[in-house]
Amino acid sequence: MARGLLWGGAYTVSEIAIPTEAIGSVPRPTALVEAIARGDDADSVEPLYEAAVRDTIEQLEATGSPVVTDGEQKKFHNFWTYSVQGLPNTSGDGFKIPFAAGHTRRMLRLTGGPFRYMRYADTFLDVAQRYAHVPIKQAVISASALSLMYPAEAIPGYSRAEFLDDLVSEHEKEIRLCLAKGAHKVQVDFTEGRLAIKIDPSGHLLTSFIDLNNLALSRFSAHDRERLGVHTCPGGDRDSTHSADVDYADLLPSLFRLHVGNFYIALAGERDRTRILKIIREHRQPEQRVFVGVVAPIDPRIETPQEICDMVLEAARYIPVDRLGTTDDCGFSPFSDDTSTSRETAFAKIRARVLGTALAAKAIGG
Repeated sequence: MARGLLWGGAYTVSEIAIPTEAIGSVPRPTALVEAIARGDDADSVEPLYEAAVRDTIEQLEATGSPVVTDGEQKKFHNFWTYSVQGLPNTSGDGFKIPFAAGHTRRMLRLTGGPFRYMRYADTFLDVAQRYAHVPIKQAVISASALSLMYPAEAIPGYSRAEFLDDLVSEHEKEIRLCLAKGAHKVQVDFTEGRLAIKIDPSGHLLTSFIDLNNLALSRFSAHDRERLGVHTCPGGDRDSTHSADVDYADLLPSLFRLHVGNFYIALAGERDRTRILKIIREHRQPEQRVFVGVVAPIDPRIETPQEICDMVLEAARYIPVDRLGTTDDCGFSPFSDDTSTSRETAFAKIRARVLGTALAAKAIGG
């Protein structure tokens, strides 16, 4: 079996394989988007959800993706509030997220205790498993994102400490349910990480987010944490971001403190990828795998496989090949009403990622 070196890292030619995974969301079919916007009843929307999941998985498998998601087709309205949408003890005037394009999105505001999820992501896994022929990855929202539901003023009879205890327990339960049902990976969406620095440049808010997420993640075994990951990006909605102006250098050292084995880091849309790769090299722990973003969902141009191959080869100069993977910078449609990217474009970009990653693996192995 031939062996070689790549910029100081040993590899075995016959064993070169660079994993590639989607972040999660894929634009929903037009009929489903329109039905949700009209507020159609559950009985009439359910067949559209089912058809969207089936078609999404079929198209992802057709790209050659070795791991698929359900495209978040059944997540209720968005990746952020799916687990709490419909809670009776909430209001719609919660934390506001401003995007560079000028629009905003809102988190729900908790109005009373106790805090419980309305639904857990393993229910989405149930549907996906009916159609997938390859491993399935399931994304879940972070505890830190949902912590923003608690208002600045204390809720009478339900303290912030009680809320956080309940939140961490619910987050842990959701992850365990997904692992128990055979999710290949469970990815914790942490898009608010970079945003935290924008809100609080001192870093105190980010530190509190990291510590809160670790409260839940530390409850899992080392074996389980190999199947857990965290995704970070500058946000993506309607071809816009909420925190692309925040320096990654202020986030990444703290990010790698999270108790997971996999990190999905938006990179394709960054101006100075080399600088960021050097920061990753400095702070990544030996056992941590980094999936670098090689596709920019908010850019309408479809990357070529060769462009992606070149990005992977660049990343391999800073991340050992056996700890390297590829992904998309963000989901293609984290909010269900975002139609700025077509399904056709999303699948074309994913196909380019799969092919480009394979080209890079072949170049390294050769």
